Amino acid sequence: MQIIKGKTNFDFISKRKIALFISSIINIGILIGIAIFGFNLGVDFAGGTVVEVKFSGATITAEQVREGAVKGGLKEPQVQGIGSAEESNFILRMGGVTQLTEESEKAAEAAVRALGEVSSLTKNLDTGIINVRYKAQVDPEAIKAAVIASGTGVTEVTKLGEMDYQIKAEGMAARVTQALKTGISGSTFEVRRTDYVGPQVGQQLRNKGLMALVWAMLFILIYVAFRFDLKFGPGALLAMLHDVIMVAGYFLITRREFNLTSIAALLTVIGYSINDTIVIYDRIREEMVKYKGKPLPEIINIAINDTLARTILTGGVTSLSLVGLLIFGVGEIFDFAAAMLLGILVGTYSSVYIASPLVIWLDERQHEREAASGGNMKAKPA
Repeated sequence: MQIIKGKTNFDFISKRKIALFISSIINIGILIGIAIFGFNLGVDFAGGTVVEVKFSGATITAEQVREGAVKGGLKEPQVQGIGSAEESNFILRMGGVTQLTEESEKAAEAAVRALGEVSSLTKNLDTGIINVRYKAQVDPEAIKAAVIASGTGVTEVTKLGEMDYQIKAEGMAARVTQALKTGISGSTFEVRRTDYVGPQVGQQLRNKGLMALVWAMLFILIYVAFRFDLKFGPGALLAMLHDVIMVAGYFLITRREFNLTSIAALLTVIGYSINDTIVIYDRIREEMVKYKGKPLPEIINIAINDTLARTILTGGVTSLSLVGLLIFGVGEIFDFAAAMLLGILVGTYSSVYIASPLVIWLDERQHEREAASGGNMKAKPA
């Protein structure tokens, strides 16, 4: 069965200048937006705590869970439903690994100092540990009670020396659980999963994820340069950059979480985009041999029309599977599917209107240099 019967003869390349102009404006706008507003970084990159809870009994909504968590004392919790509404399964994300946060550390320090004269005091928000040295002995239980009263949960207070004490704050998950018990009365739930990601680990994950994108594009550029010709490589690289920026714009505009799943989506989009570009490049190379003497823009038009049915079929079938994920998927699955669907559209577009026109531009520059070099050589003997 043929999707497109007969050979098409659409003039794609004649629209390349307006397409490049529009794409450039959109890409620049997205980059400016990223520089000003940044992404809504998930726990993977920003660090924090993820708690998965399942409620039993009456059905409850994500908005009710969020309101209850705020009522119980949490600030700006992110609540996301998992599965069907009847399952009442939710993921709560909170910044910070322990209850010793930038908001609570001042109150905790004031409570510690109120118990006696302090010689030295150090705090580590990443580990949730306060080390304090008093000038006189203090009851560890009194220290624990004072810090808890200030709003920071404490697992233990250890006496390290004659007047040295170490205070270890509770994990943020304990606060989430307590807030839900307080804010949503009459409901029962179980904690199914708790994950912690420290700020330093999150930064490492973010940096390695971005480096994965850079290395992927670099090796693809090298492959295209050897597989075809040096003038084909820059077009493929620019098309990949265009697609990555466009998909990044989805996370910027929607403010959906940018996390490791987002990096996976970007890497998949790069692979899909270069696959479509290589198919067109391969056909261009075949047509250049077949139609020697024809202008390159005409050859590229022929190549794009020859691969049009294949492009529509491949993109259409892939999109159908993603539509199912968009309808039934939630959370990170939905974001991955949405980013991939956008990536398929812009990847197909960039193969035609970004990668191919750049080959024409580089070819024209090469002919201009050859003509100038030939003119100089003739002028010399004269």
